[in-house]
Amino acid sequence: MDASGSSVPADDVLLEKLQQRIGYKFKDRNLLLSALTHASGAEHRLASNERLEFLGDAILGAVVCEILFRRYPHYLEGELTRIKSVVVSRETCARVSRALGMQDFLILGKGIAGQADLPSSLLSDVFESLTAAIYLDGGHRAARRFISAFLGPEITLAAEGEIGSNYKSLLQQLAQREMGAVPKYVLLDEKGPDHSKCFKVAACIGGEQYQAAWGRNKKEAEQRAARNALCQLHGEPPPFVAE
Repeated sequence: MDASGSSVPADDVLLEKLQQRIGYKFKDRNLLLSALTHASGAEHRLASNERLEFLGDAILGAVVCEILFRRYPHYLEGELTRIKSVVVSRETCARVSRALGMQDFLILGKGIAGQADLPSSLLSDVFESLTAAIYLDGGHRAARRFISAFLGPEITLAAEGEIGSNYKSLLQQLAQREMGAVPKYVLLDEKGPDHSKCFKVAACIGGEQYQAAWGRNKKEAEQRAARNALCQLHGEPPPFVAE
């Protein structure tokens, strides 16, 4: 803590530790310091990380959208929007900041510096300001590498949570848009004792039946059958092959 009562990274050793942790070496050390400076620890508001936070928010959104667009070519706009909203949310950015230990490097006023648990909003803001600082210091590629490294796993988790169990909805949207039909699900077989049955289901659209799938219950079988149909409609092999 300096004479003004702010908590400041002690020396270059601490800043070097942070740079190693995030996988990026700053050419302009002042950009890094600005990204770490909360309004409470700044001499004036323009010296805080608020302007960088503003820019970082836009960069995060753009890069995550690009990653989603390229990684999930068969997802519709609504599904991509839902994933993006989860990935760039305050909750996600704050969680990543905590995982990086950003609270150890922040420049804070003494009223906040003594808090054992920093607000999620503060941790989210510093992730955005750090993103902007990397962008300004190293360009789009450097910022994209940083975002991919630390939000890439969050994208995967969000995609699985938002879409992994909703293939039926995706298939219905596609079928209605491109075929003018609504998918139907046909129970082809079931096996096993009453307390542990498995079900074989196929998706049908306009008289066309797609690769069937087994599931531990009818809901799971229908979701898998829908996923098979989506893959086949896009010229890909179905992931679930039923004997």
